[in-house]
Amino acid sequence: MTEKIISLRTKIETDLKQATDLADLETLRVSVLGKKGEITNLLKSLSQLPPDERRQAGQAANELRDWATLAIADAKGEITAREQANSLATESIDVTLPGRRRTIGRHHPISTTHTQLENLFTRLGFSILEGPHIETVYHNFDALNSPQNHPSRDETDTFYFSDELLLRCHTSPMQIRVMKTQAPPIRIVVPGMTFRRDEIDATHTPAFHQMEGLVVDKGIHFGNLKGMLELIVKELFGPEAQIRLRPSHFPFTEPSAEVDITCYSCKAKTMEGCRVCKGSGWVELWGCGMVHPQVLQNCGIDPTVYSGYAFGLGTDRLTSAVYGITDPRLYFENDMQFLCQF
Repeated sequence: MTEKIISLRTKIETDLKQATDLADLETLRVSVLGKKGEITNLLKSLSQLPPDERRQAGQAANELRDWATLAIADAKGEITAREQANSLATESIDVTLPGRRRTIGRHHPISTTHTQLENLFTRLGFSILEGPHIETVYHNFDALNSPQNHPSRDETDTFYFSDELLLRCHTSPMQIRVMKTQAPPIRIVVPGMTFRRDEIDATHTPAFHQMEGLVVDKGIHFGNLKGMLELIVKELFGPEAQIRLRPSHFPFTEPSAEVDITCYSCKAKTMEGCRVCKGSGWVELWGCGMVHPQVLQNCGIDPTVYSGYAFGLGTDRLTSAVYGITDPRLYFENDMQFLCQF
């Protein structure tokens, strides 16, 4: 047994000299001191020795184990120090170089537009609300007076999950949710993402942002709506901006209008050749109207007592108008060169 212990120590000393890195050293440690290591097996075999030899052999085996543990730890320290020295020798730091600045994030241009509008509406006493992206057909179409044959209800225009659930195609469903749970007076603004089955091109994306406004109270008339629209336009485009209202049709408002503003590119002064307004001096931005009496009635509000107006701002288009952005796809591409301009 004594010769076996001496032979094992000689072998370990040789292996320690041949270990060149920490991986080799770990392999050696496992083979010697692991659960199935040579010293471990040696200690287990002591029980087979005669009693008179077991004590002396056990003492020698324990001394071998302690020595091997210490020798491997010393070797690990030497290899670690050597690797650190080599690393310092091959790597250098030029303290004269300028420091590395952290890149600071910025607000997305659409978020900036939302914040600007929300601050305006908050000052005017509006509440800012959010609605679910997944809506019911009832809130998205039926309660908003949309007939069964309306084109927007077709599967080619709207993302359906089932006959009853869909991705909202406008933020107007929150009108219904609020009017069903809150008695007038009501003044709310609902910003959020909306979805339609549009092909991605230079003017359309299947996901885009809207901001819905709703006011319901006694004595609300179209003049109130016009004054609000003028206030929004002047807040975004300056005091010289003007609006034009054109008759239109929406199922949930009556009367309805399209809102045009003076061209933000040519300022309605050098209209000829302007690619934005195509020479008309006006640019269409959003729709609006007086809340349809049937919509009020659907929500349990008496249309003979209360009236209201609603408007839907396409904030992607508004942001493009404010910053002169010509392609809405840029809003969703996470291009830092684009985003860092704002």
